[in-house]
Amino acid sequence: MKKNIRDFDLNNKRVIIRVDFNVPIKDGVITDDNRIRESLKTINYAISNGAKVILMSHLGRVKTEEDKEKNTLKPVADRLSELLGKKVVFVGETSGAILEEAIYNLQNGDVLLMENTRYEDLDGKKESGNDPELGAYWASLGDIYINDAFGTAHRAHASNVGIASHLDNGIGFLIEKELDNLDKAVNDPVRPFTVILGGAKVSDKIGVITNLVEKADYILIGGGMMFTFLKAQGYEIGSSLLDEESLDFCKEMLDKYPNKIILPVDCVCTNEISDNGEYRAARISDIHKDEIGADICLQTIELFKSYLQNSKTIVWNGPLGAFEYDKFSQGTKDILAALANLDATVIIGGGDTASSAINFGYKDSFTHISTGGGASLELLEGKELPGIAIINDK
Repeated sequence: MKKNIRDFDLNNKRVIIRVDFNVPIKDGVITDDNRIRESLKTINYAISNGAKVILMSHLGRVKTEEDKEKNTLKPVADRLSELLGKKVVFVGETSGAILEEAIYNLQNGDVLLMENTRYEDLDGKKESGNDPELGAYWASLGDIYINDAFGTAHRAHASNVGIASHLDNGIGFLIEKELDNLDKAVNDPVRPFTVILGGAKVSDKIGVITNLVEKADYILIGGGMMFTFLKAQGYEIGSSLLDEESLDFCKEMLDKYPNKIILPVDCVCTNEISDNGEYRAARISDIHKDEIGADICLQTIELFKSYLQNSKTIVWNGPLGAFEYDKFSQGTKDILAALANLDATVIIGGGDTASSAINFGYKDSFTHISTGGGASLELLEGKELPGIAIINDK
């Protein structure tokens, strides 16, 4: 078991908390502050226990000088001030005398947010490449390191693995919640245990399928990846998304687990995935050569519901259609609605699945919605996450 923030005396300590403030910003306005809100429990705990709080986060990718301006964390600092009900000191630097002086002047209970850690990627990818000198420098700014950025835990960066290599460290409440929910659901599920997998490519989910196919009672396949499975069964899939390199894997899974892997029986077909294209419902045996499958359809929705209604543990990763277009979002919406009414443990994976659940009004309807797309995927694959592996055990 990893150390967590409760294991430390934080009073009068400079506590570096790596948070995940990688939020969508349009024209300087945050369009979804969920990740900021998810960090509040850890930040408030540190404040109430007398810490001098130093927050670090990345935002987007920084490859050019122009990227720096659009990926500044200043709007995040302003929103965080509102949510905390107190001033957050923002320092638009990632190193140097200005940052060091601001940290030196912090009083117990103060909060400072430094600029986007990926500003350091302009000079040889020092942050994302886990530059040892940068990690050591950032560690010198604090006394204790707490990692609460689950969304980057699957990456070895200077701001997680680098700093943690030099300071006494632990995890925050968000990572603790992510690990508790995902680990228990996958490794100690109440049965029946059903996995829903969607998204574009089978290759992105091979690790998940391989890890979970022996653990789950059923795996329901939707999204773009369903068409590679259907192609493996010999169906005409038209111009639907095909992951040719994964065809043999799909055939193997279907041969070995014919009663465990559940495929759609119908889909929504279109000539183009856009707001303008015409569409129709079709059996999977009736997809035309010039058509693209864009969503699961009514009979498949009912089929999936028949498995879900008796399930006691459900893990979902990947939307079931091109949900960003209203006409291809029905499958994802209907399954969300069905899950919201179940007496079961329901875990929603991060990324697009989490976005769809939140945007369609189901933010508070499930046991857990993960804040990390890639991190949750790698946990489902059974992989060790570097940003968590480096944390000291109790």
